[in-house]
Amino acid sequence: MTELSTTPRRSQAAFGHACAKLRALRPEHPRVYAVAAMVEQGKRRWWPLLGGAREGRIELMYQRHAAEMISADIAAEVVATALIHAVIGRVSALLVVAGRAWDPGVENLWIHTDNDGGIDWAGVVDTTIRVLDGDRLAGRPGVVALPCEEAMYVWLAHRCEPALALIQASMARCSGLSRRRFWLLVGESIAGASTYVPDLARTDATVGARRGQGLLAALTDRGLPVRPTARVA
Repeated sequence: MTELSTTPRRSQAAFGHACAKLRALRPEHPRVYAVAAMVEQGKRRWWPLLGGAREGRIELMYQRHAAEMISADIAAEVVATALIHAVIGRVSALLVVAGRAWDPGVENLWIHTDNDGGIDWAGVVDTTIRVLDGDRLAGRPGVVALPCEEAMYVWLAHRCEPALALIQASMARCSGLSRRRFWLLVGESIAGASTYVPDLARTDATVGARRGQGLLAALTDRGLPVRPTARVA
């Protein structure tokens, strides 16, 4: 095992099943929604979100995109959206189709970049999967059951917020992307997953929408402006 290993391989079956389901959503682009188990990966083009942010990798990514695009503002949103997807968009896809989630905590996430410096994959060190009480995976190795959907939303919001806040602070420093716009991009990522992923998976769209709204509500309860402000005529 590599130094990244914290979970025995026998406990990764549930994680492997979850990622297989997500890879099947877009067979031609299997990395769009799935994540990797870092115990199975080398370090080439991988960097930990927490350490990488502190080392200026997010700023470097923005500078590279800004130099290649006609608008620095567009570059900022492109980079922010890719990072947001790595943190919460991918796990939202699993949430809406299966009511399950891996740990998107800031210390658990790694980022993979392609040859052009863009994000094309994400990984986790701890592959433990959270499920709802009564899920057929409950009780198996590498699985933790939560009592209800609301508990899942609260736990995910709690785990995602530090990672997202770290990205937001980095983007604000290097690009001037506003806090309000950043958190709206977070909301759009969740809404996109809850809209399109059930269609790709041929699962219940109503259930997917409910779960997406539940996660948005949990983030809103934490004081995060992920929903557009209603305008009054």
